[in-house]
Amino acid sequence: MPHHVVSAALHHLLELLATGATTEEITGCVADARARGAAPHELAEIEDAARHVVRIHRTLRQHRRREAELTALFDTAGDLAALRDLDAVLRSIVRRARQLLGTDTAYLTLPDEKAGDTYMRVTDGSVSSLFQALRVPLGKGLGGSVAQTARPYVTPDYQTDERFNHTLTIDAGVLDEGLVAILGVPLLLGSESKNGGKVIGVLFAADRTKRTFSPDEVALLCSLAAHAAIAIDTARALADTRAALAELAEANAVIREHAAAIQRAEEAHDRLTDLVLRQAATADVAAAVSELLGHAIAVHDPSGHRLAQAGDGSDLAPDAVITASAESRAAARAVSLDGHWVCAVLAGPELLGSLVLFDHPTLEDADRRLFERASVVTALLLLLRQTVAETENRVRGGLLTELLTDPHRDPPGLVDRARRLGTDLNRPHLLLVARSAGPSHGKLAGAGLRHLFGRGGISAEHGDTLVILLPDNGAPPGEAARAAAAELARLASAPVTVAAAGPASGVPGLAAAHSEAVRCLRAMQVLGLAGEGACASELGFLGVVLGDGHDVKGFVRAELGPLLDYDARRGTDLVGTLRVYFACGMSMTRAKDQLHIHINTVVQRLNRIESLLGADWNCPERALELQLALHLHRLNADRGTVSPQTQLTDASYFRGAPE
Repeated sequence: MPHHVVSAALHHLLELLATGATTEEITGCVADARARGAAPHELAEIEDAARHVVRIHRTLRQHRRREAELTALFDTAGDLAALRDLDAVLRSIVRRARQLLGTDTAYLTLPDEKAGDTYMRVTDGSVSSLFQALRVPLGKGLGGSVAQTARPYVTPDYQTDERFNHTLTIDAGVLDEGLVAILGVPLLLGSESKNGGKVIGVLFAADRTKRTFSPDEVALLCSLAAHAAIAIDTARALADTRAALAELAEANAVIREHAAAIQRAEEAHDRLTDLVLRQAATADVAAAVSELLGHAIAVHDPSGHRLAQAGDGSDLAPDAVITASAESRAAARAVSLDGHWVCAVLAGPELLGSLVLFDHPTLEDADRRLFERASVVTALLLLLRQTVAETENRVRGGLLTELLTDPHRDPPGLVDRARRLGTDLNRPHLLLVARSAGPSHGKLAGAGLRHLFGRGGISAEHGDTLVILLPDNGAPPGEAARAAAAELARLASAPVTVAAAGPASGVPGLAAAHSEAVRCLRAMQVLGLAGEGACASELGFLGVVLGDGHDVKGFVRAELGPLLDYDARRGTDLVGTLRVYFACGMSMTRAKDQLHIHINTVVQRLNRIESLLGADWNCPERALELQLALHLHRLNADRGTVSPQTQLTDASYFRGAPE
């Protein structure tokens, strides 16, 4: 073979090397020269060149692989450095390990210091739920060896490898995943030569077929594990830092909130103290607390009625306020009431009233304390006002006693003295006389004072009764008497009977009203109405007899009004029929003779009377009042003080008229 053949073969080898041909292609060049009949010395030269080319080829391939691995490690380090979330860091580590080594799966285990074992933290390429939930005792399996020695361990066939401490749990998980070849390297923090390092986990790469991992692959996974350990530690440090910052932020928020609460409490203390020092009214307390809490506030008296309010709030039933006040008094704190809050206003054991905070479903501790402190200030102000009111009432009470004892001695002087004390006797007033039997009578004076608190008026003991003078607000006397009876009974803890008269004005008028109320009170006791409230006009014919006004027309109208109206509309004589019926001893037979009508007509008229007056019209008490009203009506008709129609009715008394 000519010498140029050797040159051509060498040139071909260089081309193969340059193009990155395989080792088989390079050795094939030697076989081709042998087939062409190259001389032995030429063939030896070509074989020697081929060996050098193969060695260079392997070196270049190792360099390229190392370059790719270093590039991958560099990229991995960059990715890990960019990640801040620990879960994202762990997922990236496992995914990159599987990519770099080209294995079927990769996974990472971390120690659980509380449980005393390790657990599968992240997997990539795993298909077995049993394997993914695997927990490995410390020192067991391949991972246990890696964690104990802080060195990599590799096995081409885990199930048959006796170097590891196998357990049924680990082997079952590995078998269920189908893993055979496993490489595990430690995630190591610190220098092993200095302080032994700290294994914070184990990184695995595994195949489902037998495989021998090369030292380069072991070194590559160790390099990745070193980066991963730093990234995990950094992510944990960042997580701890974020947690610490969050705790600091929360603590800072608590401190700011506490500081704001202290400042608010100081402001509230100054506001409430100022209210006490200037002896402000309950309306001022409500306004101040409403401004501090940002919600409507109302002040109620012990009976649940509102004394003052600031802001718009719902009207609460007095009974509901009383019940909530009792609960607050028992609990010694504010209590919730249908989205509102109620706090009892106490002076020792005595209930002076209550504070209501409207439309505030959730009350923070600071606001609750402020609300409860406001109730203490309210109690102090109410107590001061009550003390002043007691003093003023004693002075006014002396005036009232003098008015009732000797009203004719100096009426102008009494009016002038009363005006200087803030009471105008020339304005209309209701006069109430109350009496409570037994040991509770001594409590009646104090009960009367509390009843008047916030309403105005005067109360004074007079004999065995309590006399109350109330400014007329348009309420009927009987209604005022019943309200006073209920409230005084609650305050005195015993039944109280109250009689009312008026409205009256001037010293003589008030003295006469007192006499009428006293007579009404005696009549109520005779009639068995103890513990109730009434006025003379509500006692029927007794009221006509007892009352100084003698409202005969009102009494007649109250008893016979329906019959009078019916007769006026229909031209009938039901009033005359009723008069004859009573005059005949309530005998229908005698009545029909007197009226000269058929007995059926009498029955029809009496049925009509019953429908107009009610079913009890002929019971003894009602019949007595009706007969008295009929007599008074006839007397007025005889005096010409009634209408012509009524006179016609009376004129037909004995004549009778068809219905």
